[in-house]
Amino acid sequence: MKAIVYNAPREYELKEIPKPTIKPNQVLLKVAACGVCRTDMHIHEGDFISEFPLTPGHEFTGEIAEMGSEVYGFSLGDRVVGDNTALCGECYYCRRNQPLFCENFYSLGCNGPGGFAEYVAVNFDKVFHISDNLSYDQAIFAEPLACAIHGMDVIAPKCGDDVLIFGAGPTGILLTQLLKHGGAANVVVCASSQDKLELIQNNGYAETVLMDRNDYSKHGKRLKEKYPHGFDIVIDATGAPEVLEQCFDFPKKTGKIIIYGVCASDAKISVNPYQIFSNELKVLGSFAQTHCFDRAVKYMENGVIKVDDLVAKHFSLEEFAEAMDTMVNGKGLLKLIVNP
Repeated sequence: MKAIVYNAPREYELKEIPKPTIKPNQVLLKVAACGVCRTDMHIHEGDFISEFPLTPGHEFTGEIAEMGSEVYGFSLGDRVVGDNTALCGECYYCRRNQPLFCENFYSLGCNGPGGFAEYVAVNFDKVFHISDNLSYDQAIFAEPLACAIHGMDVIAPKCGDDVLIFGAGPTGILLTQLLKHGGAANVVVCASSQDKLELIQNNGYAETVLMDRNDYSKHGKRLKEKYPHGFDIVIDATGAPEVLEQCFDFPKKTGKIIIYGVCASDAKISVNPYQIFSNELKVLGSFAQTHCFDRAVKYMENGVIKVDDLVAKHFSLEEFAEAMDTMVNGKGLLKLIVNP
Protein backbone atom coordinates (compact mmCIF):
# COMPACT_ATOMS: atom_id res chain seq x y z
CA MET A 1 0.00 0.00 0.00
CA LYS A 2 1.00 3.66 -0.35
CA ALA A 3 1.85 5.53 2.84
CA ILE A 4 3.69 8.62 4.05
CA VAL A 5 6.68 7.48 6.10
CA TYR A 6 8.79 9.80 8.25
CA ASN A 7 12.30 8.50 8.89
CA ALA A 8 13.18 11.53 11.03
CA PRO A 9 11.74 15.00 11.71
CA ARG A 10 11.13 16.85 8.40
CA GLU A 11 12.32 13.78 6.47
CA TYR A 12 9.47 11.86 4.86
CA GLU A 13 8.58 10.10 1.63
CA LEU A 14 5.59 8.52 -0.08
CA LYS A 15 6.46 4.85 -0.45
CA GLU A 16 5.05 1.38 -0.90
CA ILE A 17 4.95 -0.55 2.38
CA PRO A 18 3.19 -3.81 3.34
CA LYS A 19 -0.49 -3.57 4.13
CA PRO A 20 -0.99 -4.02 7.91
CA THR A 21 -1.65 -7.54 9.14
CA ILE A 22 -4.46 -7.31 11.67
CA LYS A 23 -4.64 -9.08 15.02
CA PRO A 24 -7.72 -11.06 16.07
CA ASN A 25 -9.14 -8.03 17.91
CA GLN A 26 -8.55 -5.55 15.08
CA VAL A 27 -10.18 -4.27 11.93
CA LEU A 28 -8.39 -3.07 8.82
CA LEU A 29 -9.71 0.33 7.87
CA LYS A 30 -9.53 1.50 4.26
CA VAL A 31 -8.84 5.18 4.83
CA ALA A 32 -11.19 7.56 3.01
CA ALA A 33 -10.05 10.76 4.71
CA CYS A 34 -7.54 11.88 7.30
CA GLY A 35 -7.40 15.36 8.76
CA VAL A 36 -4.20 17.37 9.06
CA CYS A 37 -3.78 18.80 12.55
CA ARG A 38 -1.33 21.22 14.14
CA THR A 39 -0.13 18.20 16.10
CA ASP A 40 1.02 16.83 12.74
CA MET A 41 3.08 20.00 12.38
CA HIS A 42 4.66 19.35 15.80
CA ILE A 43 5.38 15.75 14.72
CA HIS A 44 6.85 17.10 11.48
CA GLU A 45 9.20 19.25 13.55
CA GLY A 46 10.06 16.38 15.93
CA ASP A 47 8.43 18.18 18.85
CA PHE A 48 6.04 15.54 20.17
CA ILE A 49 5.91 11.98 21.56
CA SER A 50 6.62 10.54 18.11
CA GLU A 51 8.95 7.65 17.40
CA PHE A 52 10.43 7.13 13.93
CA PRO A 53 9.96 5.63 11.41
CA LEU A 54 6.34 6.77 11.53
CA THR A 55 3.27 7.10 9.35
CA PRO A 56 1.40 10.04 10.91
CA GLY A 57 -2.27 10.96 10.66
CA HIS A 58 -4.54 10.57 13.69
CA GLU A 59 -7.88 11.96 12.43
CA PHE A 60 -8.94 9.11 10.15
CA THR A 61 -12.17 7.61 8.87
CA GLY A 62 -13.15 5.09 6.21
CA GLU A 63 -14.68 1.65 5.76
CA ILE A 64 -13.87 -1.76 7.21
CA ALA A 65 -11.92 -3.86 4.69
CA GLU A 66 -10.96 -6.81 6.94
CA MET A 67 -11.96 -8.09 10.39
CA GLY A 68 -10.12 -10.21 12.95
CA SER A 69 -11.60 -13.41 14.33
CA GLU A 70 -12.57 -11.82 17.67
CA VAL A 71 -14.37 -8.79 16.19
CA TYR A 72 -18.12 -8.53 16.70
CA GLY A 73 -20.71 -5.84 16.12
CA PHE A 74 -19.23 -4.80 12.76
CA SER A 75 -19.41 -5.98 9.15
CA LEU A 76 -17.21 -5.61 6.11
CA GLY A 77 -17.94 -2.32 4.38
CA ASP A 78 -19.18 -0.55 7.52
CA ARG A 79 -18.46 3.16 7.57
CA VAL A 80 -16.55 3.98 10.75
CA VAL A 81 -14.33 6.53 12.41
CA GLY A 82 -11.29 5.47 14.42
CA ASP A 83 -10.21 6.59 17.87
CA ASN A 84 -6.41 6.70 17.59
CA THR A 85 -5.69 6.03 21.29
CA ALA A 86 -4.67 2.62 22.63
CA LEU A 87 -4.09 2.14 26.36
CA CYS A 88 -2.30 -0.63 28.23
CA GLY A 89 -4.80 -0.91 31.10
CA GLU A 90 -2.08 -2.12 33.46
CA CYS A 91 0.26 0.76 34.31
CA TYR A 92 0.11 3.01 37.39
CA TYR A 93 -2.21 5.59 35.79
CA CYS A 94 -4.47 3.09 34.03
CA ARG A 95 -4.95 1.28 37.35
CA ARG A 96 -5.91 4.66 38.90
CA ASN A 97 -8.54 5.16 36.16
CA GLN A 98 -6.50 7.97 34.59
CA PRO A 99 -6.00 6.39 31.16
CA LEU A 100 -5.07 9.67 29.46
CA PHE A 101 -1.73 9.45 31.27
CA CYS A 102 -1.09 5.79 30.40
CA GLU A 103 2.64 5.18 30.76
CA ASN A 104 2.52 3.01 27.63
CA PHE A 105 0.31 5.41 25.69
CA TYR A 106 0.05 4.30 22.08
CA SER A 107 -1.47 6.70 19.62
CA LEU A 108 -2.02 5.83 15.97
CA GLY A 109 -0.46 8.60 13.91
CA CYS A 110 1.65 9.88 16.81
CA ASN A 111 3.82 6.97 17.94
CA GLY A 112 2.14 4.21 15.92
CA PRO A 113 1.17 3.87 12.23
CA GLY A 114 -1.65 6.24 11.35
CA GLY A 115 -3.98 7.40 8.62
CA PHE A 116 -1.78 9.06 6.01
CA ALA A 117 -1.87 5.71 4.27
CA GLU A 118 -4.29 3.61 2.26
CA TYR A 119 -4.99 1.31 5.22
CA VAL A 120 -4.66 1.43 9.00
CA ALA A 121 -5.16 -1.33 11.60
CA VAL A 122 -7.33 -0.37 14.59
CA ASN A 123 -8.48 -2.25 17.69
CA PHE A 124 -12.18 -2.86 17.11
CA ASP A 125 -13.17 -1.37 20.48
CA LYS A 126 -11.78 1.90 19.12
CA VAL A 127 -13.93 2.21 15.99
CA PHE A 128 -17.38 3.79 15.92
CA HIS A 129 -20.13 3.45 13.35
CA ILE A 130 -21.12 6.51 11.36
CA SER A 131 -24.31 6.74 9.33
CA ASP A 132 -24.68 7.70 5.69
CA ASN A 133 -25.86 11.08 6.99
CA LEU A 134 -22.29 11.87 8.06
CA SER A 135 -19.80 12.40 5.24
CA TYR A 136 -16.18 11.32 5.57
CA ASP A 137 -15.19 15.00 5.52
CA GLN A 138 -17.42 15.55 8.55
CA ALA A 139 -16.34 12.36 10.30
CA ILE A 140 -12.65 13.35 10.49
CA PHE A 141 -13.73 15.97 13.02
CA ALA A 142 -14.60 13.23 15.53
CA GLU A 143 -11.05 13.26 16.92
CA PRO A 144 -10.67 17.03 17.39
CA LEU A 145 -14.24 17.23 18.69
CA ALA A 146 -13.45 14.44 21.18
CA CYS A 147 -10.49 16.55 22.36
CA ALA A 148 -12.82 19.53 22.74
CA ILE A 149 -15.27 17.41 24.72
CA HIS A 150 -12.45 16.38 27.05
CA GLY A 151 -11.66 20.09 27.28
CA MET A 152 -15.23 20.71 28.44
CA ASP A 153 -14.82 18.00 31.08
CA VAL A 154 -11.70 19.77 32.35
CA ILE A 155 -13.17 23.27 32.18
CA ALA A 156 -16.48 22.29 33.85
CA PRO A 157 -18.30 25.53 32.90
CA LYS A 158 -21.25 26.69 34.94
CA CYS A 159 -24.52 28.09 33.62
CA GLY A 160 -24.13 31.83 33.10
CA ASP A 161 -20.33 31.88 32.80
CA ASP A 162 -18.59 34.52 30.71
CA VAL A 163 -15.97 32.88 28.51
CA LEU A 164 -13.10 34.32 26.46
CA ILE A 165 -11.28 32.19 23.88
CA PHE A 166 -8.11 33.27 22.13
CA GLY A 167 -7.78 31.52 18.77
CA ALA A 168 -10.20 30.45 16.05
CA GLY A 169 -8.68 27.33 14.53
CA PRO A 170 -10.90 24.29 13.92
CA THR A 171 -10.59 22.91 17.47
CA GLY A 172 -11.13 26.38 18.92
CA ILE A 173 -14.33 26.74 16.89
CA LEU A 174 -15.50 23.29 18.01
CA LEU A 175 -14.85 24.20 21.64
CA THR A 176 -16.66 27.52 21.12
CA GLN A 177 -19.77 25.65 19.94
CA LEU A 178 -19.64 23.28 22.90
CA LEU A 179 -19.38 26.18 25.32
CA LYS A 180 -22.32 27.91 23.64
CA HIS A 181 -24.40 24.76 24.09
CA GLY A 182 -22.93 24.07 27.52
CA GLY A 183 -24.47 26.91 29.48
CA ALA A 184 -22.16 29.90 28.95
CA ALA A 185 -24.03 33.21 29.00
CA ASN A 186 -21.44 35.01 26.89
CA VAL A 187 -18.72 33.54 24.67
CA VAL A 188 -16.17 35.86 23.08
CA VAL A 189 -13.59 34.72 20.53
CA CYS A 190 -10.53 36.89 19.97
CA ALA A 191 -8.43 35.96 16.94
CA SER A 192 -6.32 37.56 14.23
CA SER A 193 -8.18 36.10 11.22
CA GLN A 194 -11.11 38.25 10.13
CA ASP A 195 -12.40 35.43 7.90
CA LYS A 196 -12.62 32.99 10.81
CA LEU A 197 -14.28 35.59 13.02
CA GLU A 198 -16.87 36.23 10.32
CA LEU A 199 -17.56 32.48 10.12
CA ILE A 200 -18.10 32.43 13.89
CA GLN A 201 -20.35 35.49 13.79
CA ASN A 202 -22.38 34.30 10.79
CA ASN A 203 -23.12 31.02 12.57
CA GLY A 204 -24.00 32.76 15.83
CA TYR A 205 -21.40 30.82 17.82
CA ALA A 206 -19.98 33.77 19.74
CA GLU A 207 -19.15 37.45 19.92
CA THR A 208 -15.87 38.27 18.20
CA VAL A 209 -13.00 40.69 18.68
CA LEU A 210 -10.21 41.08 16.14
CA MET A 211 -6.79 40.44 17.69
CA ASP A 212 -4.00 42.87 16.85
CA ARG A 213 -0.81 40.77 16.88
CA ASN A 214 1.29 43.93 16.76
CA ASP A 215 -0.42 45.73 19.63
CA TYR A 216 -2.25 43.58 22.16
CA SER A 217 -3.43 46.66 24.01
CA LYS A 218 -5.93 47.42 21.23
CA HIS A 219 -8.04 44.30 21.58
CA GLY A 220 -7.32 44.22 25.31
CA LYS A 221 -8.93 47.63 25.66
CA ARG A 222 -12.05 46.52 23.77
CA LEU A 223 -12.42 43.40 25.90
CA LYS A 224 -12.02 45.29 29.17
CA GLU A 225 -14.45 48.00 28.12
CA LYS A 226 -17.21 45.46 27.49
CA TYR A 227 -16.28 43.06 30.32
CA PRO A 228 -14.72 45.27 33.02
CA HIS A 229 -14.77 42.50 35.63
CA GLY A 230 -13.22 40.03 33.21
CA PHE A 231 -14.26 36.46 32.42
CA ASP A 232 -15.01 33.37 34.47
CA ILE A 233 -13.05 31.27 31.96
CA VAL A 234 -10.16 32.37 29.73
CA ILE A 235 -8.89 29.86 27.17
CA ASP A 236 -5.79 29.86 24.99
CA ALA A 237 -6.54 27.85 21.84
CA THR A 238 -3.60 29.27 19.85
CA GLY A 239 -0.59 27.41 21.24
CA ALA A 240 1.32 30.70 21.05
CA PRO A 241 3.17 31.47 24.34
CA GLU A 242 2.81 35.22 23.88
CA VAL A 243 -0.97 34.84 23.59
CA LEU A 244 -1.17 32.45 26.55
CA GLU A 245 0.72 34.97 28.65
CA GLN A 246 -1.90 37.66 28.05
CA CYS A 247 -4.68 35.30 29.18
CA PHE A 248 -3.71 36.24 32.75
CA ASP A 249 -4.96 39.80 32.08
CA PHE A 250 -8.60 38.81 31.75
CA PRO A 251 -9.94 36.41 34.41
CA LYS A 252 -12.37 37.44 37.11
CA LYS A 253 -11.38 36.74 40.69
CA THR A 254 -11.45 32.93 41.18
CA GLY A 255 -11.50 32.57 37.39
CA LYS A 256 -10.03 29.73 35.34
CA ILE A 257 -7.23 29.94 32.77
CA ILE A 258 -7.21 26.99 30.37
CA ILE A 259 -4.14 25.92 28.39
CA TYR A 260 -5.88 24.22 25.45
CA GLY A 261 -3.60 25.04 22.50
CA VAL A 262 -0.36 23.08 22.03
CA CYS A 263 2.70 25.21 22.79
CA ALA A 264 6.17 23.95 21.91
CA SER A 265 7.53 21.63 24.59
CA ASP A 266 10.34 24.05 25.45
CA ALA A 267 8.17 27.22 25.47
CA LYS A 268 8.22 29.49 28.54
CA ILE A 269 5.89 32.23 29.76
CA SER A 270 6.19 34.80 32.54
CA VAL A 271 3.41 34.91 35.13
CA ASN A 272 2.86 36.74 38.40
CA PRO A 273 2.34 34.13 41.15
CA TYR A 274 0.93 36.78 43.50
CA GLN A 275 -1.87 37.41 40.98
CA ILE A 276 -2.74 33.70 41.03
CA PHE A 277 -2.51 33.62 44.84
CA SER A 278 -4.44 36.80 45.64
CA ASN A 279 -7.23 36.21 43.10
CA GLU A 280 -7.43 32.44 43.68
CA LEU A 281 -7.03 31.76 39.97
CA LYS A 282 -7.08 28.21 38.64
CA VAL A 283 -4.67 27.26 35.84
CA LEU A 284 -5.73 24.08 34.04
CA GLY A 285 -4.39 22.08 31.13
CA SER A 286 -6.44 20.10 28.61
CA PHE A 287 -4.44 17.40 26.80
CA ALA A 288 -5.87 15.19 24.03
CA GLN A 289 -8.66 12.76 25.03
CA THR A 290 -9.67 9.22 25.79
CA HIS A 291 -13.16 7.71 25.77
CA CYS A 292 -14.85 10.77 24.26
CA PHE A 293 -15.48 9.52 20.71
CA ASP A 294 -18.99 8.24 21.33
CA ARG A 295 -20.10 11.70 22.44
CA ALA A 296 -18.29 13.37 19.53
CA VAL A 297 -20.02 11.15 16.94
CA LYS A 298 -23.39 11.72 18.65
CA TYR A 299 -22.99 15.50 18.56
CA MET A 300 -22.26 15.45 14.83
CA GLU A 301 -24.86 12.82 13.90
CA ASN A 302 -27.53 14.86 15.71
CA GLY A 303 -26.43 18.09 14.04
CA VAL A 304 -25.67 19.81 17.34
CA ILE A 305 -22.08 20.65 16.37
CA LYS A 306 -21.56 22.06 12.87
CA VAL A 307 -18.41 21.21 10.92
CA ASP A 308 -19.45 21.64 7.27
CA ASP A 309 -17.80 25.03 6.81
CA LEU A 310 -14.54 24.13 8.58
CA VAL A 311 -12.87 22.32 5.65
CA ALA A 312 -10.37 24.44 3.73
CA LYS A 313 -8.75 22.12 1.18
CA HIS A 314 -8.23 18.50 0.09
CA PHE A 315 -4.97 16.76 -0.85
CA SER A 316 -3.96 13.35 -2.15
CA LEU A 317 -1.08 11.35 -0.63
CA GLU A 318 0.99 12.51 -3.61
CA GLU A 319 0.27 16.10 -2.54
CA PHE A 320 1.28 15.56 1.09
CA ALA A 321 4.27 17.92 0.78
CA GLU A 322 1.92 20.68 -0.32
CA ALA A 323 -0.42 19.88 2.57
CA MET A 324 2.40 20.17 5.12
CA ASP A 325 3.73 23.34 3.54
CA THR A 326 0.23 24.80 3.70
CA MET A 327 -0.08 23.79 7.36
CA VAL A 328 3.34 25.15 8.36
CA ASN A 329 3.23 28.38 6.35
CA GLY A 330 -0.46 29.02 5.72
CA LYS A 331 -2.34 31.64 7.70
CA GLY A 332 -6.04 31.88 8.36
CA LEU A 333 -6.65 28.31 7.24
CA LEU A 334 -9.19 25.90 8.63
CA LYS A 335 -9.08 22.09 8.28
CA LEU A 336 -6.91 20.39 5.65
CA ILE A 337 -7.83 16.83 4.61
CA VAL A 338 -5.74 14.13 2.95
CA ASN A 339 -7.69 11.58 0.91
CA PRO A 340 -5.58 8.42 0.49
